[in-house]
Amino acid sequence: MATTDGAPRRDEQLQRRLARGEETALGELYDQLAPMVHGLAGRILADQTAAAQLTREIFAHVWEHPEAFDPARGSLRAWLGALTHRRAVDRLRARRAAEAGFAGDEAQDGFHDEIRAVAAAARVQYAVAALPQPLRETIAESYYDGRTYQETARRLGISEQAAKQRMRQGLELLATELEQERARHRGPAPADPGRADAQRAGTDGADPSATERADGSARWKEGGGT
Repeated sequence: MATTDGAPRRDEQLQRRLARGEETALGELYDQLAPMVHGLAGRILADQTAAAQLTREIFAHVWEHPEAFDPARGSLRAWLGALTHRRAVDRLRARRAAEAGFAGDEAQDGFHDEIRAVAAAARVQYAVAALPQPLRETIAESYYDGRTYQETARRLGISEQAAKQRMRQGLELLATELEQERARHRGPAPADPGRADAQRAGTDGADPSATERADGSARWKEGGGT
């Protein structure tokens, strides 16, 4: 969505560099997408410390398992967004379950409703953030701020017709992005680090690059992605 023709090729090249164990590739990916990952995690968890920790874990997972990204299923940005969303929701669910303790069924149902609402809102905000800027700012003015087409057009310095067209196009792209993300959530989950590590430990002749990636992953988790 809203990508240039060269974006898929760049994603594949970056994946190949990660698979070769190039730490500079991880740094480039972090610089480019860490704000998105951290922002999405923060919106779901409402805890900046937890969001920062999850961000480090997400990029450590990418470093250890670059093969988990399938370019045929979408962009690196979309994959990281889906992965972050899934793990953040799981973490929020675990936190709420611990807080609920022995609470009654009604209280637990309330927690489930809250998690669904938070997850849905974060998914929409993530999808809106992926829109081209003209469409994004029009939706922000009209949809989120509740302004009319006339007010939006006046604030953005465009015609009312242009405001309507941007809004319509933005909502169409938003609906497509949300449907694609739902499909990604229904698809196969990325490789599990623990299972992959166990498989590597049980084979003869460990891959040196895999060992280097594991060492690098530990540094990312402990050092905050630097």
